[in-house]
Amino acid sequence: MEKKQCFFTHNNIKYIDYKDTDILKKFLNPHGRMVSRKRTGTCSKSQRQLAVAVKRARFLGLLPYVAR
Repeated sequence: MEKKQCFFTHNNIKYIDYKDTDILKKFLNPHGRMVSRKRTGTCSKSQRQLAVAVKRARFLGLLPYVAR
């Protein structure tokens, strides 16, 4: 089984911006929950930054807390 490449290190993204909702939506499932590292293949550093960015975007109303 081949290990997945981290999206952010592969595309040379140093800072995950909470205002970039198009990228953040890639890492949310249809219910609006964050997808695990095992599924997405992101490294631990990027996953932590992603979690903070998603939470900030949710707080400001850019992303939903729950989707139907």
